[in-house]
Amino acid sequence: MSRPPGPDTVLAGLYRDHRLALVRLAVLLVGDRESAEDVVQDVFSRLHGKRAEQLTLPYIRTCVLNASRSLLRRRGVAARWAALSGNRRDDLEEASAEAAALLGESRQEMLTALGRLPSRQREVLVLRYYLGLSDADIATAMGLRQSTVRSTAVRALSRLQRELGGGA
Repeated sequence: MSRPPGPDTVLAGLYRDHRLALVRLAVLLVGDRESAEDVVQDVFSRLHGKRAEQLTLPYIRTCVLNASRSLLRRRGVAARWAALSGNRRDDLEEASAEAAALLGESRQEMLTALGRLPSRQREVLVLRYYLGLSDADIATAMGLRQSTVRSTAVRALSRLQRELGGGA
């Protein structure tokens, strides 16, 4: 009779199987790969020691989403402080030349427009179109009602279409 896998085994398996997808999710939310990798690593290290039944992919996605929100809040505070203290930079997060070349111009334009959306709209679109989650799964991950998810997605797509000149 074999024992069920322990939490460390479950967490290691989730990390191995889903780390790259979670990093990609975080990149779309925070805007750069280095920060996204830090977010995912921090989430997995905080999950160490949790019970195995708590360690599910939807729960980890929610943790990555919340950690990304926290990072963006900290960046906003830092940007406001820098503006008040006179150390203002025009673009807080410049995309590296390598990243821009890899993404291609049209994809970079889409990511830039996505980054200009309000955080809730950006999160809904990323969860829906990048991860392919249903409205119910998005509502659970974000703590919203399904109708709010649908209306937020409609507003976000409309705004993207306007920003991209009808090409969304």
